Amino acid sequence: MGVQTKQIYRTAIQQICATSETGKAMDKHTEPAEVKNVDASKAETQNPDENPVPETTVVDELTKKYDELNDKHLRLAAEFENYKKRAKRDQESAVRYANEKFALDIIDVLDNFERALKSDDENLRDGLEQIHKLYLSILSRNGIEPMKITGTTFDPAFHEAVACIPADAPEGAIIDVAVPGYMIRDKVLRHAKVAVAKKKE
Repeated sequence: MGVQTKQIYRTAIQQICATSETGKAMDKHTEPAEVKNVDASKAETQNPDENPVPETTVVDELTKKYDELNDKHLRLAAEFENYKKRAKRDQESAVRYANEKFALDIIDVLDNFERALKSDDENLRDGLEQIHKLYLSILSRNGIEPMKITGTTFDPAFHEAVACIPADAPEGAIIDVAVPGYMIRDKVLRHAKVAVAKKKE
C-alpha cells in the first residue's frame, strides 16, 4: 500500500469516528428533552385542577346531607320523647292500680260481712257493723269506693244485669243490687250485679 493510499484511508477512519462521536453527543443532548416532555405530559394528565368541581355543588351537597341528618335527629328526638311519656304513663298506671288484686280479695270478705249484717242477732250485727266500717275506711284510703247505685239507670259500663223484673219504675231503672260494685279511683274494679226494671205486661 502506497503512502498516499494510507493517508486517504486514515482520513476516512477519522471522519467516521468524528461522525460517531457527534451522533452520541446529539443523543445525550436530545434525551433529557424527550424525558422532560414525557414528564410534563404526565404532570398535565395528573393535574387535579384540570376538571375542578364547582364550589357551589360541594356546598349544596353538604347542605343536603346536613338537612337529612338534622331531620333524622329531630325525628329520633320526638320518638324518644313520646317513649318517655308512654313509659311514665305506664308507670303511673301500675302504681295507681297496684292494689287492685288485693282490693278484690277484700271485697269478697266484705260481701260475707254484709250478708252477716242481715242476721237477726243484734249483738252480732253491732260487732260486724264496726268491722264493716273499718274495712270500708281502709279501702277508701286506697282509692277504692263502693258505687252509688240507688236511683240510677242501668249502664253496662258499670253494671251487670242479673235479672229483669216487671215493675212500676221506668224501664231500665235499677231496682235491686245483688252484689255491690266498686271503683278503684276512676276505673271499675268490679261491676255491680243488679236487677233491672222492665215494663209490666
